[in-house]
Amino acid sequence: MTKQADFKRRVRARMAKTGESYAIARRRLLGEQPAPVEDRLAVALHVSNGDATDIPGTGLARHVVYWRDVLHEGPVPAVGHEELRRVRAAFLAGAGADDRADGMRMFLRRDAALEGNRAGEYVLWFEADLYDQLQIVEILARLAELAVPAGRITLICIGEHPGIARFGGLGQLRPEQLRELPATKACATLTPAALDLATRAWAAFRAPAPDGLAAIAATRSGELRFLGEAFERLSREYPSTRDGLSLTERRILAAAGDATATAGDVFVRASAREARPYLGDDWCFAAMDRLAGGPHPLLDRRPADAPIDRATPVRLTATGARVLAGEADHVTLNGVDRWIGGVHLTGHDVRWRWDEGREALTTVG
Repeated sequence: MTKQADFKRRVRARMAKTGESYAIARRRLLGEQPAPVEDRLAVALHVSNGDATDIPGTGLARHVVYWRDVLHEGPVPAVGHEELRRVRAAFLAGAGADDRADGMRMFLRRDAALEGNRAGEYVLWFEADLYDQLQIVEILARLAELAVPAGRITLICIGEHPGIARFGGLGQLRPEQLRELPATKACATLTPAALDLATRAWAAFRAPAPDGLAAIAATRSGELRFLGEAFERLSREYPSTRDGLSLTERRILAAAGDATATAGDVFVRASAREARPYLGDDWCFAAMDRLAGGPHPLLDRRPADAPIDRATPVRLTATGARVLAGEADHVTLNGVDRWIGGVHLTGHDVRWRWDEGREALTTVG
């Protein structure tokens, strides 16, 4: 009995350290072979950014949830889960991306699936870009809140793939290529440190001031290895001290210098400047709409009163050229009304700017 009790204590100690279930910890202490990877993957809840990635086609997953939310756009305040669902559904509906009721149902289904699996394992399939990295930290922060041990969470995350010169996402891969990823270095079983980092990143993103973004951008993690660069890219969406433009806005204006350009052309050119493209065409067109509005438009579109789509002719205005050259400030001229996570930038005199010289967020005024 003494030996049995001692062994149980060793099993529980290993569980506390690794997050493994009792059966897995016991088996490994006994030196038994763990269950085949494919068996573990089959019973897990798989989560990814959208159904363009054919996870069901791999034969590895029975249960898949898609985390459809463009978190780098619109308000993501530090409120409770129910209120956040309401805020995000209202924003997406207002932006024309989704019906509000449909959005609420989608959020409720995915959140319920995540919580309902809390006694099981999770496999997350994501990419290196900002869109995906924000989704990762939201999911991991929620799993930490649900007290899911880190050892029951597997992250598959890539920023490149052999044979693809400019990798755009998991949706480019065939099912047989996706099936190979769990056996590569792209696959990692998470640790408590990774969950802690994700929780801190999610809180920093949702805070009403961007004070915590720099610390996350400076972090280097072997498990969340793309998180730091994603948060630096997020920081560059704040208006610049040089011209009042976000990095996305500056790239749009630079791409619109050709008098014959369409919005589709501008989207392609601006995206090509991104190390890790994350902005979809509809959201890029929405940014162009903002640049074409205000008292001093930076973009001209034809017809002037129609929403911008792929075929809309757009060109840089004289004011846009001045702003792009750093001779005028977009925020001073036109004001801003934009959310970045939990921060609401509004008016003609915003408190936070991206300092081009220091390459850091700074407080002004």
